[in-house]
Formats: sequence, C-alpha cells, structure tokens
Amino acid sequence: MGFPIEFRTNRILSYYPAMTQSNHIRNIAIVGATGQLGKHLSAALLKNPTFNITALTRNTDNPSFPPGITAIAVDYSQTSTLSSALKDQDVLIITLSVTAPPDTQSKLIHAAAEACVPWILPNEYGYGSDTGASDEVGMGQPKKAARELIEELGISSWVGIASGFWYEYSLSGPGLYGIDIAKREVTFFDEGSQRVNTSTWAQVGRAVAGLLALPVESQGGETALIEYRNRFVFVSSFAINQREMLDSLNRVLKLKDEDWDVTRVSAKDRFEDARKRLAGGNRMAYAYMLYTRYFLPGEDAALYEKTKGLDNERLSLPVEDLDEATKTAVGMAEDGYFAKLAYSR
Repeated sequence: MGFPIEFRTNRILSYYPAMTQSNHIRNIAIVGATGQLGKHLSAALLKNPTFNITALTRNTDNPSFPPGITAIAVDYSQTSTLSSALKDQDVLIITLSVTAPPDTQSKLIHAAAEACVPWILPNEYGYGSDTGASDEVGMGQPKKAARELIEELGISSWVGIASGFWYEYSLSGPGLYGIDIAKREVTFFDEGSQRVNTSTWAQVGRAVAGLLALPVESQGGETALIEYRNRFVFVSSFAINQREMLDSLNRVLKLKDEDWDVTRVSAKDRFEDARKRLAGGNRMAYAYMLYTRYFLPGEDAALYEKTKGLDNERLSLPVEDLDEATKTAVGMAEDGYFAKLAYSR
C-alpha cells in the first residue's frame, strides 16, 4: 500500500522544478559505491563537481572510498538508518552483488520513499524490459517487482539502465561469452554470428553520470530526465557477435584462429544443458544458462538497439574502441580476476 495521496501530491509539488528554483540533480546516494560496477559509477559521477555523492555502507572505515565521497554507515536490520541516510537525497543508485540478501533492494526502496527521494536507479543493468528471456533465467520477475514497488509507494520515480552484459567482465570470464582466454579455447554458439549489445563498465558509468546531469525538466527543448521517468535508458558500447570478439582477441594477442581450440555447440542445447545442471545443484551452471539464453539464434532479446534504439547520443556517450576494451579483458584474464573474485567471497 502506498503513501496517502495528499502526501504524494505535496511531495511532487515541492520537488519538481516548475515549483522550485533548481532544475538539476545535486545530491546522489549510491549503494555499492566500491563494487564491481559501483566504483565505475562513482568515478564517473565524481567528474561532475556539481554532484554531492554519499555512499551508504556497513563500514565507514573502508579505505577504498575515493576522495569526494561521503560515507554514511547504515544497518539493514534497522531500516530507520537507511531513511535517515537518504534524507535530502535527490537520487538513490542501487548496485547490489548477487550475494546480497534478496530483501535488500526492497528495504532500500521503502527507505527512499520514507525519505522522499524523488528518483531511484534500481539494480537493473541488464537487458531492460525483455521479460521473455529475463523470465526464463529467473531475473525478470524480481526486477519487475522492484520497479512495481517504487510505483506502488508513489513517492519516487525509477529509471532503469539497460546496458547488456559487461563486456570486459564477460570476455575475461572463462566461458561466459564462450571464450576462455587463458586456455585459448573458443566455443561458438551455433555459427557465432548472433549479435548482442554489450557495454564496458566505463560506458555504464558515463551513461549514469550523463543521465543525472540532464535538467530534470526541459526548458528549451533539450533532453530532460523527466523523459525517462519510469522507463529504461538503453545504452551500449558494442553490438557484437562471438566471431568479432575472437577477431578482436586475435588482433590484441597477435594470434590466428589456428592458435585456438575452436568448437561449436547449439546455443539452445547449451542453454538446456545448463538449466538441467543448475536444477541438479551445479551453481556455476547458472552463468552459462544466463549468457547462452541471450545468444539463441534468430532472437533479438539482447540486441535492443534494433528493437528499442539507443540513448547513447542523447547522453553524449563516446564511440569506444573495441580492441582497447578487449585489451582490458585480456589483462583481467591474465591477472586471474575471476579467481580473485571467488576467493574474496
């Protein structure tokens, strides 16, 4: 049940720029500011001196917070600490690890409503509103529930960031994109020609920073934040297939196809096999099920630039260099990024 209509109406009238002196976001709270994605969001936001950035954290002694970010300790078992930390914030950005308790986001959403935070960027960063594929991998309904909760409470508005899989992370991860850099192994899904939209961490950071730098309402025909109220922003670094990923790796590593152990598998069969192994208790099978689902041939579930269009230009995002992004992935693979990540957990 949402807040009383009188409260919601008064809050909207007191916030929206037509009724106030400011037409821009100033105060931004972020959850997961030093996480895999969060640190890139934080870095991009810090480049805008008009933003005041607050990190909600369980540990304010964390030395990894960069200068310019104010850390506030919160206790998720006492949600009053969340609403207190969110007081006077214009935006709440939520980035959560897959290991976070499942009720974490709903607690943050309720706290944002209690603190009258006008905007929430929920824990999205996937393929947006494609409920078919998302539901099949178990991601659609929880994300939809979070968006619906925001709307039901009636205080905040949400903006979802659809950015696809993270490119450098996914390419460096053994087998996620069907490529294992360390082992020099490639598994093409079918012909390796199915395209997906994918984004670098840096591009996602720029997208969020660019979005929040927009005027809340347009006063001269320019793009405004209000245009994205309760909808998705679609951004991307590359629309790419596995064949092009391997070509980029060959250029970066100065290799040829003959230097790789190349096999082919039906994407549909790989997906079904991973789903069966997951049901049998193999937790690692989920990653393969998730990725393979978006490479099913003849579908555009992961090619939203074709079905939805992109907001890159409206957010002034740069055109990125594929091989430079691939170099980052190679460095991560050679540095054992995933092994370190698993160890840290």
